[in-house]
Amino acid sequence: MIDTSARLLRLLSLLQTQRDWTGPHLADRLGVTTRTIRNDVERLRSLGYPVHATPGAAGGYRLGAGANLPPLLLDDDEAVAVAVGLRTAAGGTVAGIEETSVRALAKLEQVLPTRLRHRVNTLAAVTVPMPGSGPTVAVDVLSAVAAACRDHQRLRFDYRSHDGTAGIRVTEPHRLVHTGRRWYLVAWDLDRSDWRTFRVDRLTPRTPTGPRFAPRNPPGGDLTGYVARGLSTATWRYHARVTVHAPAEQITARLPPGIQVEPVDEHTCVVAVGSDTPHLLATYLGMLDADFHFDAQDAPELAEHLRKLAERYQHAPQETTPARQKTT
Repeated sequence: MIDTSARLLRLLSLLQTQRDWTGPHLADRLGVTTRTIRNDVERLRSLGYPVHATPGAAGGYRLGAGANLPPLLLDDDEAVAVAVGLRTAAGGTVAGIEETSVRALAKLEQVLPTRLRHRVNTLAAVTVPMPGSGPTVAVDVLSAVAAACRDHQRLRFDYRSHDGTAGIRVTEPHRLVHTGRRWYLVAWDLDRSDWRTFRVDRLTPRTPTGPRFAPRNPPGGDLTGYVARGLSTATWRYHARVTVHAPAEQITARLPPGIQVEPVDEHTCVVAVGSDTPHLLATYLGMLDADFHFDAQDAPELAEHLRKLAERYQHAPQETTPARQKTT
């Protein structure tokens, strides 16, 4: 049987891994009786850990928030993940936490076992970070938006769109999405009665937050896909919906992530494409290596450019007369 001190550490570790535990479940995990679990919970409380208990058949134990941060018990993989995350945060996209991340990392590395410190240092030694030039998000802004998402409270904020237009938006915030370079808020826009994606570095929350709301089903059921599709089309100047005479799976593999491909049948699909210029748009379509057609009235600039390209390519091949061989 595990001795009392080791068992207390194991019990604390279990309480930190999930929100609620029943007494019998904890007893089974530790190989003790439920009475021992009750005694160990009292010992943890005497050490300052706020362990809450709920009586009854549906009751159990929960580690609450206390006045001070209790020691965290991490397994090997969790410790390495935290260390890597702190290194990333030290040069990441959230402003104001770089120095704090470095201090926390120094404390963590000080207590890491040699084998884990070696794993973390090896990863750091072979990784070359690329300096970011994108916008950063203030940590208090990110925290305010995250809290509104968590508590299902309406969020009002001043927002500056990509074209410089400023205004106040009233939303039901759903989730934050991080692409690695930027933070985005997916929310239901009450004024537009539709889902919208907002760049967090362009918004300034207004306080207090609004009333609580009942969460809606996320758009498309896939937030990352929804944001990716929006980002891939938001800044395009020229758009077209093109019917491609090839299987959807084949065309999807030839396109960057986020481009929407809609299967029509086994041999045909529809692709929503766009670009900053008709020339680039025509180039992308040519790289699909498949026949396609679209309504010229919906994309007149693309249609005109393709006509010019067709004429240019038609005249490109030229037959040359072979030179006569000289005889001696």
